[in-house]
Amino acid sequence: MEQKTGLFVGLNHGFVITKPAKDATKAKVAYRKGSLGKRVAAVREVIREVVGFTPLERKMMELIRTGVPAKEKRANKLARARLGSYKRSLVKRTMVDNIIMSQKKK
Repeated sequence: MEQKTGLFVGLNHGFVITKPAKDATKAKVAYRKGSLGKRVAAVREVIREVVGFTPLERKMMELIRTGVPAKEKRANKLARARLGSYKRSLVKRTMVDNIIMSQKKK
């Protein structure tokens, strides 16, 4: 964009200003909303070690480990029914898949 001339008519008409740099303003804290913090992640990890898995997670693991597509779909439907939305069930499914993969690595 061309520099403004200060005139109110013409191609580059308008008041002459100096814009601040792109990184001059600090990012809002609200932009971090929803991202997992270190402390919360550590607390959840400790709770998971102490308490274990929920009955829903155990049942989903059992169904997914069979490897039968129909039972995997059943696990998705179970999560959908218990958690209330398809999006939440997908998040839970990926979490359970990651747990199963980490258990296989050990």
